[in-house]
Amino acid sequence: MIIKKFLGKTESEAVENAKKELGANIVIMNVKNVKRKGLFDFLKPHMVEVTVALEEETINHEKAVSADVKAAVSAISEVVSNMNNAPVQPTETQRSVPAPVQEDASGKKENNAIEEKLDSLQSLIEQQLQKPEEEKKEEEKAGEDVSETDMFMKLLHTTMLENEVDEVYAGQIIEEIEKVNKPNCPFDFALANTYQKMILKFGKPVGITPSEKGVKVVFFVGPTGVGKTTTIAKIASRFQVDEKKKVALLTADTYRIAAAEQLRTYANILEVPFRVVYTVEEIEQALIDFKEYDYILVDTAGHSYQNAAQKENMTKFIHSVDDKVEKEVFLVLSATTKYRDLISIADAYKEMADYKLIFTKLDETTTLGNLLNLKLYTGASLSYVTHGQNVPDDIENFNPQKTVKRLLGGKN
Repeated sequence: MIIKKFLGKTESEAVENAKKELGANIVIMNVKNVKRKGLFDFLKPHMVEVTVALEEETINHEKAVSADVKAAVSAISEVVSNMNNAPVQPTETQRSVPAPVQEDASGKKENNAIEEKLDSLQSLIEQQLQKPEEEKKEEEKAGEDVSETDMFMKLLHTTMLENEVDEVYAGQIIEEIEKVNKPNCPFDFALANTYQKMILKFGKPVGITPSEKGVKVVFFVGPTGVGKTTTIAKIASRFQVDEKKKVALLTADTYRIAAAEQLRTYANILEVPFRVVYTVEEIEQALIDFKEYDYILVDTAGHSYQNAAQKENMTKFIHSVDDKVEKEVFLVLSATTKYRDLISIADAYKEMADYKLIFTKLDETTTLGNLLNLKLYTGASLSYVTHGQNVPDDIENFNPQKTVKRLLGGKN
């Protein structure tokens, strides 16, 4: 595996430089702004640095992992190799975990790519060191010749389960990584490979895209109480204020007056049109009235996924625009919902239309396993995540790198 950094005036330029040298199969691991160095360089715009990874089977695995990765994980490797001889309680040095990752307004990480992302593994190892002596002895009896990589894979599996990754998917990930790992491969190789593989599992996030011609209609569906209305307001604010797009807001949620009034309030603040639509004919009229707009965002009624009549009405409503304009459907889900319920919800809405995923309430949970579970279960792209009620601040594009770090036990 090759891990390398590239610079450019923009993220796109840096990525393009990486592709020219390493090919199109690179995986972007980190993006950050960097300052130029030199006299008067403070007057020049910042450069963008991207860290990319590339798996290449023909290259000797020890050379494939860059010096940056080796330096970042050397301290962790030392702790692992000395695990059997370490005291039960961690030393002061071992308690010193790297500082949490900080995010700037654009959502880019301001950290040294690999080094900061691996703070989680240090924590995991410290937890291992604090196990009672009797438990350690039992583990030693089970297998005295346990390698660093074996320890890491065991810790990885345990951590994924603790973060509520479904056991089936956790097992699949471990199996895939073990197939790629070469016998007695260095710990840092396994570490970098794990990070890359999990990012690939999430895939590239896909947000709302503009229509090739005319207005784009975007339906937001999902159960009640997940934050659809607030999410729509955040996205509308992005388009209207940041991107200077023309946006109209519609609501088909005629069951909850409060939801309609909430969206009306947001529309007034943003100074965009707002309309309540009760029938297919009314949404067709809205397409005519707002045909010069860039986006029509439609809030829909949350309903029980077990109600067949409501599902049928929703399906007709969503597909009423199919032969008239381009449309997208986003299923809005709460990260706090139980996985079993998420499966039922996802199945119910899949019968209505293909969708992309938005997860809300990330600030109300300490585990993000459901994001990976639903991605792998549905195959749908992840788009946005929200982490609070503030409009428009508490929303961001889904970040695979940040999420994988959390799933490995890291902190933001």
